[in-house]
Amino acid sequence: MNTRAAPIASAASASSSSSFLATPAARDDAGKLVLRVSVGVLMLLHGIFKLSAGVGFIGGMLAKAGLPGGLAYLVFVGEIVAPLLMIAGVWTRAAAAVVVINMLVALGLVHMADLFALTKQGGWALELQGLYLFGALSVALMGAGRLSVAGPNGRWN
Repeated sequence: MNTRAAPIASAASASSSSSFLATPAARDDAGKLVLRVSVGVLMLLHGIFKLSAGVGFIGGMLAKAGLPGGLAYLVFVGEIVAPLLMIAGVWTRAAAAVVVINMLVALGLVHMADLFALTKQGGWALELQGLYLFGALSVALMGAGRLSVAGPNGRWN
């Protein structure tokens, strides 16, 4: 009989079961990490641009809509503070909800004319904004997972 094959096979199965992504829960947490960090980083880049370019154009759009132009500075909460919290995994659900609200305001102020428009290639004209909106909504619904600063049981995580 081949007595050596059994220990090798059991050692291989033991090492694969101790792999980081071996369990469904670990894969879920890794997926949550990838989603929240990618949405957070991409949204943060928009916020960093607005730090240097200013928010005057947003204030103008708010004034045109009959709202105080000073509300434009809230874009820094939605595009800098909230994404940083999402990336770190602290108050993740609340931060993602702020990004959702930020995107809804952006859609309402800037992109309503393109809401049902398609590009020449057949894609939705607002696919980038849609990905930010629905990605953040997914993070708000799922939370940060275990791979976050606050951990899975952190408040609003």
